Amino acid sequence: MNPHVQAFFDPDTFTVSYVVHDPASKKAAIIDPVLDFTPRNGRTSTRSADALLRFMDQEELALEWLLETHAHADHLSAAHYLHEQTGAPIVIGSEIRQVQRVFGALFEADDVPPDGSAFGRLVSEGERLPLGALSIGILHTPGHTPACVTYLIGDAAFVGDTLFMPDYGTARADFPGGDAATLYRSIRKILDLPPSTRIFVGHDYLPAGRTDYRWETTVADQRAANIHVHDGVREADFVAMRTARDKTLEAPQLILPSLQVNIRAGAMPPPAPGGHVYLRLPVNAI
Repeated sequence: MNPHVQAFFDPDTFTVSYVVHDPASKKAAIIDPVLDFTPRNGRTSTRSADALLRFMDQEELALEWLLETHAHADHLSAAHYLHEQTGAPIVIGSEIRQVQRVFGALFEADDVPPDGSAFGRLVSEGERLPLGALSIGILHTPGHTPACVTYLIGDAAFVGDTLFMPDYGTARADFPGGDAATLYRSIRKILDLPPSTRIFVGHDYLPAGRTDYRWETTVADQRAANIHVHDGVREADFVAMRTARDKTLEAPQLILPSLQVNIRAGAMPPPAPGGHVYLRLPVNAI
């Protein structure tokens, strides 16, 4: 049995969130939910997350898990909000502890112990989580970040930012703890899955020559046509390309607000004595 996958595209951050469910039991997981954030006035909204909840209600689904593929640097996670609404535990790769150490220090986030305890469940390679008649397998796929994982559900692989659509390529590898050679090996692990495996990516940035956003591909398509890492691309060539390309990239627009929220599993920092919540903006620090 294979899962039903419903995608929700956020045009402000080019992020794709997913509701994935077992058709037999209607047990569901949400992957990489977005908390809407407007940087010009510091306001948040749960519009995107509420759309996921409405779909769950319409389809009469029971939410079992909130799955994060990694600590995102380009959008704030709505996992904490959805956990408050549903009680479903928040899941992330166990190497989130390394990410928390780095960015907890940057933001002086004294309320965030670097032990992953902000999350409900830390997972490692080879573990499985139940989802009705299906199960959720875990592949550790670092390189973009140390904590990246791919979730395997039936014939579907949810790869986060590790791979994009074949005409866009692969994730950057220049964040703290990222590494291009490690990314290459993680991608090859994904591409060793059966050729018909459906791959669902975490973003689509609409490359030149394409007019529609896309987020579903297959292992076979990636091996044949991914512009960065199709079959025949050697590790050394990939590392040289990825390293040179990453040197040309700006930091994501929301990296500073995103990471201080996402190392807290989508929760905001604690209020200041006056009652206001503040996101920190370290100057000349990255």
